[in-house]
Amino acid sequence: MRIRIDSSNATPVFEQLRMQILGLVRSGELIAGTKIPTVRGLAEELKIAPNTVAKTYRELEQQGVIETRGRSGSFVASGGDPSRDIAARAATEFVRTVRSIGLDDEQARAFVESALKGADGV
Repeated sequence: MRIRIDSSNATPVFEQLRMQILGLVRSGELIAGTKIPTVRGLAEELKIAPNTVAKTYRELEQQGVIETRGRSGSFVASGGDPSRDIAARAATEFVRTVRSIGLDDEQARAFVESALKGADGV
């Protein structure tokens, strides 16, 4: 997740973080089912207080942008379109799988392109 906090900005850190995560979801850069960093992990990465990240996550969860699954962590929530949600989750799982077996993004794209070409008769 590419997030930058500007300490010279008059906008509170909480709001900067909330708006950037929301922007990543709206742009499609973060899709349904994507796991987001832990509160502690993101706080350390951004060098901000964990309570600030926790407050942001709580508000995003109330807005339906993210969902927390207990010890499993926090994830981008469904966008409301079931077909898009299923496709987004499948894509997220595909990326997780190919990376776990050592394939790079270029190889993963090649498999997707091949599958799309071969799916014409399905």
